[in-house]
Amino acid sequence: MFRYERGLQFQAVPEKPDVLLAKRFQEILGGQFGEMTVMMQYLWQGFNCRIPGKYKDMIMDIGTEEIGHVEMLTTMLARLLEGAPSDEQAKAMEANPTLAAIMGGMNPQHAIVTGGGPMPTNSQGVPWTAGYIVASGNLLTDFRSNAAAEGQSRLQTSRVMQTTDDPGVREMLAFNLARDTYHQQQWMRGIEQLIEDGLADDEIEHSNKEHEREDQTNTFWSFSEDSRAAEGAWVTKGTYDGRPVEFIADPQPSADLGELPPADPALFGTGAKPAPTTAGGLKQAAETVIDKAKDALS
Repeated sequence: MFRYERGLQFQAVPEKPDVLLAKRFQEILGGQFGEMTVMMQYLWQGFNCRIPGKYKDMIMDIGTEEIGHVEMLTTMLARLLEGAPSDEQAKAMEANPTLAAIMGGMNPQHAIVTGGGPMPTNSQGVPWTAGYIVASGNLLTDFRSNAAAEGQSRLQTSRVMQTTDDPGVREMLAFNLARDTYHQQQWMRGIEQLIEDGLADDEIEHSNKEHEREDQTNTFWSFSEDSRAAEGAWVTKGTYDGRPVEFIADPQPSADLGELPPADPALFGTGAKPAPTTAGGLKQAAETVIDKAKDALS
């Protein structure tokens, strides 16, 4: 059950409208690493969490907090767009050609599609998609994805913050930066907790470990001449299970590429023999394709 409480986690009041800033603001709302993504990512992970108790509660708590962050950003966007006359942006761009060249004008969809309101899109108007989220059901890999998402979200928020001097906007973004800082630590501490509780062997995802090619779990393949990659800790410190890393400076192929089989005539691929043209021949070709599919599935 979710309960809506009228109010914001932090204030979202700009000093004045700014349609150009609103255009950029859309990225940290509906972009790949915007608040909509982390909101949906954490909620979906929480819905899918099979471990009752502290893990599920933690994921749902932060997912619910992110719902509030989305409302904060949409509130700020609405106020940045509020009462902004069309000639205001024209004057600003006329006075600053560099700003005009870099930022462009007002996002026309803010005026045409939403009537001066925010949108679930990025700064280029590309709609938000669920394809951005990660919810695998494996908390170790999900927590790592979450820490990375918070890092990207914080970085983009910081970049947007640098483009404005509006004290109200900067104050809200300063709050968001702080929350992203803690959330990164939260997910990293979550990985430590999984290991401590015996729910993960170490920081590495190890499903089907017994089927790995063990001789390839500690080799670094280098594909450039005079590479200095061997100087890094990923080689010098060895693997997490204490084995030295073998640096392969001049890797060679171990298998022949060979030739691919010809395309099925029924698929009209380049280089395939002409497909049958008679009704019976087409039927036979179709049945051949179906039989191959059945064999692959069986």
